[in-house]
Amino acid sequence: MAVQDYLEAMKMGRKEYRNRINRGQYPYLPVLDEILSHVEIEKEVNMGLVQVPLKLVIGTSTRARTNAFAGNFMPILEWGSEFSAKWASLCDSQMEEGIREPIKAYEYMNRYYVVEGNKRVSVLKYFDAVTIPAVVTRKVPKRTDELENKIYYEFMDFNKVSGINNIWFSKEGNFPKLIEVLGYDAEHEWTEDERMDFASSYLAFSKAYGQKGGKKLPITTGDAYLAFLTIYGYEESKEMTAMEMADNIEKIWKEFRVLSNDEVVELRMDPMDVSKKNVLSYLLPNNAKKLKVSFVYDKSPSTSDWNYGHELGRKYIEERFSNQIETEAVENVALDENAATVLEDLIDYGSDIIFTTSSQLIQPSLKAAVEHPEVKILNCSLNTTHQYIRTYYARMYEGKFLTGVIAGSLTENNRIGYVADYPIYGITANINAFALGAKFVNPRAKVYLEWSTLKDHDVYKTFWEQQISYVSNQDMITPQNASRQFGLYNINNDEITNLVMPVWNWGVFYEKLLQSIMSGSWKKEDDTEGTKALNYWWGMSAGVIDIICSQVLPSSTRQLVDLLKQLICSGELDPFDGEIIAQDGSVKSKAGERMQPEEIVKMDWLVDNVIGFIPTAEQLIEQAQPVVLMQGVAKNKKEE
Repeated sequence: MAVQDYLEAMKMGRKEYRNRINRGQYPYLPVLDEILSHVEIEKEVNMGLVQVPLKLVIGTSTRARTNAFAGNFMPILEWGSEFSAKWASLCDSQMEEGIREPIKAYEYMNRYYVVEGNKRVSVLKYFDAVTIPAVVTRKVPKRTDELENKIYYEFMDFNKVSGINNIWFSKEGNFPKLIEVLGYDAEHEWTEDERMDFASSYLAFSKAYGQKGGKKLPITTGDAYLAFLTIYGYEESKEMTAMEMADNIEKIWKEFRVLSNDEVVELRMDPMDVSKKNVLSYLLPNNAKKLKVSFVYDKSPSTSDWNYGHELGRKYIEERFSNQIETEAVENVALDENAATVLEDLIDYGSDIIFTTSSQLIQPSLKAAVEHPEVKILNCSLNTTHQYIRTYYARMYEGKFLTGVIAGSLTENNRIGYVADYPIYGITANINAFALGAKFVNPRAKVYLEWSTLKDHDVYKTFWEQQISYVSNQDMITPQNASRQFGLYNINNDEITNLVMPVWNWGVFYEKLLQSIMSGSWKKEDDTEGTKALNYWWGMSAGVIDIICSQVLPSSTRQLVDLLKQLICSGELDPFDGEIIAQDGSVKSKAGERMQPEEIVKMDWLVDNVIGFIPTAEQLIEQAQPVVLMQGVAKNKKEE
């Protein structure tokens, strides 16, 4: 029997050998010594006895015995050699009692290379075993800027607390994101039960995903599993039957297709052209059933300036389309099961369109969209890569640029304060555009960046110490907040003079978006291939961003700002035109060039006239951390 098994394994090995030769590939096992000949190893770490996934055992430590195996670890030597007899003997042992003696191996970049036990690996791979016990020594490469190296360092942190070694990602940041989605702290050491639960869930997903054809997609199974958990949640996923798992994978297949595309977000910079006539009025006669448009706020508009702006937008479209739509708003929607319940209730209520106005609500929004494709669900966020919902935001950086121009022209000591809240996508562009605006009219202007959400930090004490009198702060105030610390203002002997306020015209935004939907543009914009997410990102040219200037501004300054605004609206000027240099001296844009929208969205750096830094989630107050962990531009960076 063992002879037949060897001959069958040899047949498999020689077939693999020929296939690799035909593809121009190396036909034998990879050799770690050769791989490391040009790699600087920082240290070796004894990992002890580890259950190693056999799929990750890919080569040998040295060249010895390499020519006895094809690249799939199947033997290629003729029957009758001492090697073949030992292989057959191990085959008998596996069938009788199982191979239990651990091999010795090196681990490098989450791949394993055998020091002792090549034939044991070969036999177990022949029998399609899942794991093999191994005494492992990890070879840790020196940290570099290469993507795979960065991912590996994240893996080592993950592996240290979890003991899990069979999952891998293709993108930086996914290991920390996985821990977050699982609901664990980064430093939490997993229990045996937690490891078993995860292994069971991941194995069930891997089987269903593979049966669907997931291995044909250019992403890792780990990438797909993380996308699955992002939608359905870990606790719910653990309880799924094999059939439910397969059905849900089928439902969100487009999500995996999106991940396969390097340019996964398609930015729509302007509304599609529709008739200026009230589109709703001729699509919906007066006696037609009204469209139900619902808004979901994570806080109350009376206490949150962000949600207050959206509430004004809701009231605007309710008045604008009073005969065609009715609106509903739900406040203080928590990010736990309450959010999912609220969305289900709104759908049961008959909502045709739902706007969730916070990036924190992306997960329940996405899940509801998957379960209810008949409802249009949009989430207010930027750089979100989901195909089943559309996202929307506005190019506030255009307004911030003009505000910076005003600040730069007025400052007497070249010092300007800037207060930001969350270091998330979009906010970095606002900061940089403001600083570039100040520099546009005043090459000596410096912008002192402060974060209102930093732990144990007094923003205004810092400004006072720096003798800063001109400050850019939040864009709007709420009805319950009588503070005048909004927009750009001047502080003189504790007296505040407001100078200019950037404006989010959410009413105009929602009006144009509803017109786009009802005119049929929504269907025209569908990505039928399911390879890109769609993000509406409109600006001044669409009327959704503007600035309101105080009469106390010098007339010459107002005239300059009006001219620059016209140039921005016509597309002749962009805040990120020309040479742009970052704090570290690197050139982000050359003279005569214009930064692409995709580059602006993903900004995780500050321009050279900004004094300050981008904080990590851990440096922020507890209430701010969930937002930054989800949408933060520096959540995996360490402060220099």
